[in-house]
Amino acid sequence: MSIRPSLQRGITLIEQIMFIVIVSVGVIGLVSVMNPAIRASADPMRTKQLVAITESLLNEVMHQPFTWCDPDDPVASMAQSYAACASPQNTNTTVSFSGVETRFGVAPASPFDNVSDYGGQSWSNIDDPSGSNAMVGYTASVAVAPAGTALGLADNTAALSVTVTVTRGTETFSLTGYRFRYAPRI
Repeated sequence: MSIRPSLQRGITLIEQIMFIVIVSVGVIGLVSVMNPAIRASADPMRTKQLVAITESLLNEVMHQPFTWCDPDDPVASMAQSYAACASPQNTNTTVSFSGVETRFGVAPASPFDNVSDYGGQSWSNIDDPSGSNAMVGYTASVAVAPAGTALGLADNTAALSVTVTVTRGTETFSLTGYRFRYAPRI
C-alpha cells in the first residue's frame, strides 16, 4: 500500500484573518456612504413642499389684476393711463403695499386685489384662507418690482417681476414670474 500526499482542504488561519479584514473595510466603507443618504432621506419631501408652497403663492399673486388703477377704482377696467384713475397703482419704481388690505381680508375692499398688494409681504407658518392649514416652520416673502425696461418695453411699469421665496430651516426655494399690464379690456 502506498501513501498518497493529502490534498489541502480548507483555509489557513492567516487567510481567514485577511478575509475578515478585507470584508470589514468594505462594510465600513459602505456604511459610511449610506449614513448621509439615510440621514437626508426626508429632504426630497421637504423640497417638494417648498416647491409646492412657492408655486401656490406665485400662482395666487399672478392671478391678481394688473391695471393702471387699483381694482377698487370705478374706472379700473377702462383706464388707459394713470391720469384716468382716482387711485393709480404701480406708479413708482418700488412696488410695495402698506394699506389696510390683507391677504385673506373678509370685509369689502379688504382682501389683496392686485399684484402690487403682495409686494414686500412676508408670512411665517403659511395659512390657507380658512386659517386651518398652517405650514408650520415655513416662511414666505414676495418681492414685486417694475420690469418693463428689462423686458424691452418703453414703460418700466408696464410689466412686473414677482419673486416668491419660501424658506424652511436652511433650505430656500425661489420662483420668479412676470406679469404684464393687459388693461384696459374693452
